[in-house]
Amino acid sequence: MGDTGTPSFLDQVRTEPTLSRPRRLRRLLARDPRESDLGRRRFRHRGGAVRAAFTGSERSYVFGYNAVMSRETEKVEDLPDAQRPFAYEGAAAASTVLDLLTLSRGRRLHELLAGPAQHHRHAAYLGAGRGYALLRMRPVWGARRAHPLLRWLAVDGFGFQWSLSRADRMVGERTMPDLLTRAHCAVFDQGLGRLLWYHDCAAPDDVAARIGGYPAPRRADLWSGVGFAAAYTGGAEAEELWWLTEHAAADGFRAYLAQGCAFAVAARLRSGELPGHVRQAVPILANADPDEAASWTDRALIALGHEAHTHEDFQCWQSQIRRSWTRRHRH
Repeated sequence: MGDTGTPSFLDQVRTEPTLSRPRRLRRLLARDPRESDLGRRRFRHRGGAVRAAFTGSERSYVFGYNAVMSRETEKVEDLPDAQRPFAYEGAAAASTVLDLLTLSRGRRLHELLAGPAQHHRHAAYLGAGRGYALLRMRPVWGARRAHPLLRWLAVDGFGFQWSLSRADRMVGERTMPDLLTRAHCAVFDQGLGRLLWYHDCAAPDDVAARIGGYPAPRRADLWSGVGFAAAYTGGAEAEELWWLTEHAAADGFRAYLAQGCAFAVAARLRSGELPGHVRQAVPILANADPDEAASWTDRALIALGHEAHTHEDFQCWQSQIRRSWTRRHRH
């Protein structure tokens, strides 16, 4: 069983609500909870709070996924507040997989977004993209009630899951899947950036060195993804976050790190009370308090207007957030 005094052991014995056994097709589609142990993958290993944060987020994702397969999505609400976004990410992935396999035109994902996941839309769209990646399908927009810009987060989620399952190629060989169009590639790299934060276990020097191995045109979006993951999931101490900002600045992409962080805090605020690691990260990564950083995303979205929906609009949204950070940083 291992050393009962270690954080990794405590994470392993964390109790969760019991789910019923899925039936028929859903039983075949259910995920093994052991998938959440990133130590089973060839990722960089660090113990303590870092591994607990990453394993905990993926464990909640698998729980949410299996809750849908067991027809017990309501049990996600029994999880701690800080873990529910990850669980709804898993629930959206499972809903998407079922929708695609049963040709139900997004019905289950629509119901999830309109119901229990209505305050976790960022997480749900990321999860939808993970569902597409599990089936090796390009993310498409069949959701009539999909948020016109948040739906692009599905490509981010696709990038995370695709890279998680194929780390040797996506991280080691730095390839890009053929499933994506040119417009999708930038958002895909934001998901890959989130995966790099996990892959190198929130170690600033290693994350920066990893990003440095990619071509310059891809590094901006990778830093954006790292900024999102560092704030949203956590895993790093304050001193390490300061080093991360130094690395991003040296690479010329400090604003992208801040923009990813602003996206993360906006998502977390809509989900409920901010966890401590988010409150610690935002003043360092975004050089602002959480409410101010989140307001950058809201103001930029309002400025785009109600008709914004294209990839170019999504990029403009992020660009406006970076401009807000730049103005704040100059004062």
